[in-house]
Amino acid sequence: MVEPIDIREKGGIRDGAQQTSDRRLFMQLLAFGNADDTANLSEELEDSGMEGVLYEDANDPRGIGLLTWSDEPDFFVDKLRPFLRRSAFHSLSFKPDYTMTGRTYSIGYEPNLEDWLLHRPRKVVTDGAWKWHVWYPLRRKGEFNSLLQEEQTAILREHGKIGHGFGDAGFAQDIRLACFGMDQHDNDFVIGLIGKQLYPLSACVQAMRRTQQTSQHMLQMGPFFVGRAIWQKVAA
Repeated sequence: MVEPIDIREKGGIRDGAQQTSDRRLFMQLLAFGNADDTANLSEELEDSGMEGVLYEDANDPRGIGLLTWSDEPDFFVDKLRPFLRRSAFHSLSFKPDYTMTGRTYSIGYEPNLEDWLLHRPRKVVTDGAWKWHVWYPLRRKGEFNSLLQEEQTAILREHGKIGHGFGDAGFAQDIRLACFGMDQHDNDFVIGLIGKQLYPLSACVQAMRRTQQTSQHMLQMGPFFVGRAIWQKVAA
């Protein structure tokens, strides 16, 4: 008998049982050029009632980025797409190479699974004191998937220790999204680094370059979008 496929997210033990969830947050970053009136864009976003973050692109004097999210993927087609077509965003030039789409996921021991999947990412990216954000996709080499689970765990633990260190020091918070089959470049993950200043985010990327995962098992990283938030909105 074939075992049924279980695609639920699974967290740590709580009240004597393993936490599970069929919900997850989908997040998408879109980038645009020729944006000369960011104040007008912010006003239209505020009036839309949507949650999100609007960035001024640090590497393009006329560039912006828009981060939105929902636990229902239909949002991006049914609500976001019509808004972008009828609002001031319609006149901007779209930069498809910077589009990043991913979903929150669990690794099996989260103490509060619902918060990890649905609430923490929204709170992190809309914290008014943390306005510098760096987003990038990555794809590992195929050989990584053939390693034994114990080897993968050791490699990821080394990488994760650096992220935890920057977080504990108050330098950076991270958002990790899985994007298998959801972007045009077949990336594995999307990473968001969130900070009060830009330098610690750069230092975090630099430190991770020395890990075994990045130095030996990474096929591709980027492109990188570096922005400072000028509008952040999360529902109360």
